[in-house]
Amino acid sequence: MLKSVAVILVPNFSVFEFATACEVFGIDRSGRGSNVPAFDFRVCTPEPGNVRMKSGLSLNVSLGLEATADADLVIMTPFGRDDDVPESVLEALRAAHARGAWVMSICSGAFALARAGLLNGRRCTTHWHYSHELANRYPEVQVDENVLYVQDGNLITSAGTAAGIDACLHLVRVELGANVAAAIARDMVVPPHRDGGQAQFIDRPVPACGSAPMEELLRWMVQNLEQEHTVVELASRVHMSARTFARRFRSETGATPAAWLNSQRVLRAQELLESTDLNIDEVARESGFGHPVLLRHHFAKVLDTSPQSYRRAFRGQLVTAG
Repeated sequence: MLKSVAVILVPNFSVFEFATACEVFGIDRSGRGSNVPAFDFRVCTPEPGNVRMKSGLSLNVSLGLEATADADLVIMTPFGRDDDVPESVLEALRAAHARGAWVMSICSGAFALARAGLLNGRRCTTHWHYSHELANRYPEVQVDENVLYVQDGNLITSAGTAAGIDACLHLVRVELGANVAAAIARDMVVPPHRDGGQAQFIDRPVPACGSAPMEELLRWMVQNLEQEHTVVELASRVHMSARTFARRFRSETGATPAAWLNSQRVLRAQELLESTDLNIDEVARESGFGHPVLLRHHFAKVLDTSPQSYRRAFRGQLVTAG
């Protein structure tokens, strides 16, 4: 049962994501008429003392990494560069995982789990802003940028900011039940459950790649979403063999050509649903899916919702109904 929680801080940590763990596990709610236990909540760091925040302020932390030795859950908070994480932190994460404790990362904290080797061959997530870097630096890790959080065994990784709350509440629900998770969520005034498969609902430009030819190809693909694109045809445009191209494409984008293309088509469909009066058939054609059934399939797969539901939720006042 989940009783003790240790949160690891390293210099340049993000205070908001740290605070999400504090809100869920660090407040004693046991006397408020619910079944919520009082967690043994610990904040630790490799070198006890003042730990600098990303904002420039600092927090005095009195506990060292020995606080993780018997914790039921060890949380890695976001920080600066992954090569700034001391080996002692990586060892603490490995030890916690080896003895069967839960290990969680919030936002870019996933880089520490990846560097420790815990995510090798596993599916994980992080904030979409860092997803391609994580995939490029650790190609043996299966990065999914289109979800809020991922549980793989006793490892949980989450996307940015509020997704950390979702991941924490998910673990509470798994370990202590839906009623306890709902009581904590009610006290925090947040939704008691957002499924991890729900998308981060991101909208971003074509990512910069390691090579100009590949980046130019990506831009051409986005401009020609309505076309069918085979690996052989795409490889020929950048003068590579199909095998080399497929390897390079995944290395630079974190996805296969087909998956990347479908994600761009979904993004285009999102834009059309938000900003136009086009019906679903027209959105399917304009976004490159061709048929509504394919649009609905990929929308459900990537965003875990339907095009109609997405339009109702995100269209707002962008379009005046006709």
